[in-house]
Amino acid sequence: MELSRDELAGVVDLFGALPPADLVSAGEELAYKRGTSFDGDNIDDAITTYHLVRFGPDAGVVEGTDEPLLAAGPAAFPVLPDGAEDLPHIFDREPVTPDRAALGTVVEERFRTDAARALGDGTGDIDRLLDTSYDIETWAPVDLGDIRDRLDAAD
Repeated sequence: MELSRDELAGVVDLFGALPPADLVSAGEELAYKRGTSFDGDNIDDAITTYHLVRFGPDAGVVEGTDEPLLAAGPAAFPVLPDGAEDLPHIFDREPVTPDRAALGTVVEERFRTDAARALGDGTGDIDRLLDTSYDIETWAPVDLGDIRDRLDAAD
């Protein structure tokens, strides 16, 4: 069983943020209920496409954590997969509320790195980055106009 990017974001959003291992466990739990196995290979893809955002404990996004976490990202339209409403009862994990401004800083830094790489060596999808820049600005209090202008000129 594979969860879509938006379903992965929905599971994470149910808790506010989750460690990657807990997202895999949640996927395995949902798959078990369906009598199948979980294929979590698209978690990295969801991170790459900004459906999920990975951040460290030092980012100031969630207080009192000492582990890397994932949060629903700016490109996501979080959707709960069938059976996900039971996950909070299965996992002994209190929901958290990520600080959107701090999360926006994490995403902005990553976006600028991705854009610089795409502009520098052509290894990025400039059209996708342009679209994502608008998603990010709508999602968090950041301004990406300068890098969007550079991406647009290169497109």
